[in-house]
Amino acid sequence: MDDRSEGEFAPLSLNVPEPEVRPGGQPDFSKVQIPKAGTVRRPPVDVDPEEIRDLAFTIIRVLSRDGQAVGPWAEGLDLDNDTLLKGLRDMMTLRAFDARMLMAQRQQKTSFYMQHLGEEAVSCAFPLALRKGDMNFPTYRQAGLLIAGGYPLSTMMNQIYSNEKDPVKGRQMPVMYASQEFGFFSISGNLATQYVQAVGWAMASAISSDHKIAAGWIGDGSTAESDFHAALVFASTYKAPVILNIVNNQWAISTFQGIARGGAGTFAARGLGFGIPALRVDGNDYLAVCAVARWAAERARRNLGPTLIEYVTYRAGGHSTSDDPSAYRPAEESAAWPLGDPILRFKNHLIARGIWSEDRHAQAEAEIMASVTATQKEAEAIGTLHHGQRPSPRDMFEEVYAEMPPHLLRQRHEAGF
Repeated sequence: MDDRSEGEFAPLSLNVPEPEVRPGGQPDFSKVQIPKAGTVRRPPVDVDPEEIRDLAFTIIRVLSRDGQAVGPWAEGLDLDNDTLLKGLRDMMTLRAFDARMLMAQRQQKTSFYMQHLGEEAVSCAFPLALRKGDMNFPTYRQAGLLIAGGYPLSTMMNQIYSNEKDPVKGRQMPVMYASQEFGFFSISGNLATQYVQAVGWAMASAISSDHKIAAGWIGDGSTAESDFHAALVFASTYKAPVILNIVNNQWAISTFQGIARGGAGTFAARGLGFGIPALRVDGNDYLAVCAVARWAAERARRNLGPTLIEYVTYRAGGHSTSDDPSAYRPAEESAAWPLGDPILRFKNHLIARGIWSEDRHAQAEAEIMASVTATQKEAEAIGTLHHGQRPSPRDMFEEVYAEMPPHLLRQRHEAGF
């Protein structure tokens, strides 16, 4: 027993992390250590996690400042020109879709929307690592998975408007899409639940001796939820064929990343205590996202277990249409983000390759916006939040049970359906 008096110790105090800067201050990203593109090593897929602990504390980058793809992670990507051009159009489409749906919410055509502004490369490049039958367990900011996979924009809009053609029949909040065919598991409004679901799905695939892998998605703020840690326990113990993605966009709804990260240094470092290989990647670098995702997917398919990936990016817009970021961060912070704009960076790469130009980019922007706007008009002709055709109240009783129980059957009849 320590018999020293209380006076020999300073009083206890609680540590509450503080952001580097508040609204009205000068944006400061000086602590974001950014290695030169192409300098971070690419280990073999079957590497022992203990041998790559350093990769949880750096940032894997492929695109250089002059638009060149350099370094070991660029080697072997082997993406043809059509694939590269499609990748750029996917990101541009997502940004145009965001702009139109944000405006629709401001016009009260829908109750809610969440932008992807600044994060387009993460969800648009990741599908290049997947195969048909693989399953994503996303959050509300991975619509690029659907767009890159060819999911109809009209169907996404119908879901946002909760009209008669809404595939989930008004049972979900706007932007909470679901499509088994496109490998997009139903989004949950409860944070972090999808992480344990992804691991469980991957374990079931392994138990069934299947070839399909899962990808779990989570934001930096939600890593503070207990489900995040439970998922890591099960993934590491059973070596589930799953890619555990953390999108670190620097901010939760109004809380900077330091609250959820704690003293770990990086979010990727959380995987080290579980024996899971952990990588950090430039989330605004389309090619780097693709390269790291493919590395992790190959590891899962070879039955080598899970990989944890932290995508270092920045949420340029508000958390949602219910959020005002000017209340908690400087207005200039987005422009000061040192990893730049993912669309601009990839555009410059394609120009450097000689397969794109400023004129073609401007033309593509106009064409994509015109197409998205035309699709929006078609969806709105079916119905919006306050006007048009809506799902039938009958739908609340259907497709809930394989066989409708007597009490619901009775309630449906009482409601006249």
